[in-house]
Amino acid sequence: MEYQLISADSHVNPPPTIWREYLGAEFRDRAPRLESTDEGDFQVFEGRRTPLLGINAMAGRRFEDYSLNVRRLSEQRPGGWDPAERLKDQDLDGVQAEVLYGGGPLPSQDPALRHASFLAYNDWLADFCSAAPRRLLGMAYIPCESAEVAIAEVRRAARKGLAGAVIPRFPHGGGNWFDPQWEPLWDTLVEVGWPAGVHVGGRGREAAMPSTDSTGFLADLLMSKFAMGEAISILVLSGILERHPQLRVISVEGQIGWLSFAHYYLDHLWERHRYWTRNNLKERPSYYFKRQVYATFMEDPVGLRECHHIGVDRIMWSSDYPHSETTWPRSKELTESWFKEFDAQDRLRICAGNAQQLYNL
Repeated sequence: MEYQLISADSHVNPPPTIWREYLGAEFRDRAPRLESTDEGDFQVFEGRRTPLLGINAMAGRRFEDYSLNVRRLSEQRPGGWDPAERLKDQDLDGVQAEVLYGGGPLPSQDPALRHASFLAYNDWLADFCSAAPRRLLGMAYIPCESAEVAIAEVRRAARKGLAGAVIPRFPHGGGNWFDPQWEPLWDTLVEVGWPAGVHVGGRGREAAMPSTDSTGFLADLLMSKFAMGEAISILVLSGILERHPQLRVISVEGQIGWLSFAHYYLDHLWERHRYWTRNNLKERPSYYFKRQVYATFMEDPVGLRECHHIGVDRIMWSSDYPHSETTWPRSKELTESWFKEFDAQDRLRICAGNAQQLYNL
């Protein structure tokens, strides 16, 4: 297949109904269910009855019609959970392949059920992607309470044909990624040939979900991008990338403009403070960013102005389908406009080639 447009960050929106099929048998009677009433559709789970989140399924809507929730599941595009419909939406958008995030584990209060939901989601995603393995590339969500648990799921999900790991900005069980216990995880990711994607979500360790008031929601979207700088910089400054030169890390949905400043400023800080902090990196921080850190963007003219400083071979365009920042169904038109003055090879790298190489397509 000749790829011209690959979205390096798109999403699935599995409905509540998947869990009864994919959770282990011992958990299925506790699975979320969909309840349809005259008021609308609701997810019922662990004593909570919540309306269906809609802001993650706004593809094709006018901005004036955006809303936090939707009344019915049928108001969401079925491409979020139906692979046949998803391929149709790819064709409408001129996209040949997508890397798929989203969905993920259940927010259960029971650690055993929460862990089981990681496995169930990854099983569902593998089945979804099996409809077109060269067009649907699923990223496995990895439980990270301990390195042993994480490694077991990396190996299991890799055998199912998924394309990479989604890890949180900080380990689920507390601590930091540079703690010695996590070293075997980085070795395992290299061994199976997987990149590690760190996806935006909240502004810091304590913020699990965006605010729902209008001001807080907008501020959270902005700060979620900046929060990526902390997570990725820790992986660089701690020496994880230096110790594991084949490990590839992706800043997902964080946009790219901040990377240009981070390259300069971390080098500047490192030169001044590396002696008393005993930071013994052999190269400047920007060296490891440019060697091993990839980043996705949707619409970022500031970042594109800086693309050569960031590194053209580490930037990947994404449509963010079907989320509220999506370029669907105008992705082909928009990318042609943005890259009109770009060198043809640079345009191809950013729009498809870098993702094609990273995921061995």
